Amino acid sequence: MATISKGKKNTPLKHIPQRTCIGCHEVKPKRELIRIVRTQSGAVEIDPTGKRSGRGIYLCKAKSCWQAGLKKERLDRALRTNIAAEDRRKLAHYAEMLP
Repeated sequence: MATISKGKKNTPLKHIPQRTCIGCHEVKPKRELIRIVRTQSGAVEIDPTGKRSGRGIYLCKAKSCWQAGLKKERLDRALRTNIAAEDRRKLAHYAEMLP
């Protein structure tokens, strides 16, 4: 494990979890991505905490990644479900507010 030298003490570097955006397929730190989760009831929701139970996927905070995911049905395949029209509208509305 790599260490950082701070005077006499060597402290280990903190592990940063990496995830892949399903829109652009870039690997980025988990904190830079937005998680979408399929709950046990089958609803598809945005998970701002990143801790909800269920099958999760990640998208960048870029509008282009969200549009690619929604348009090409990548979200459906990655979540292994058919996203309901109402859930799809909520996701599209959220994407419109992104830069």
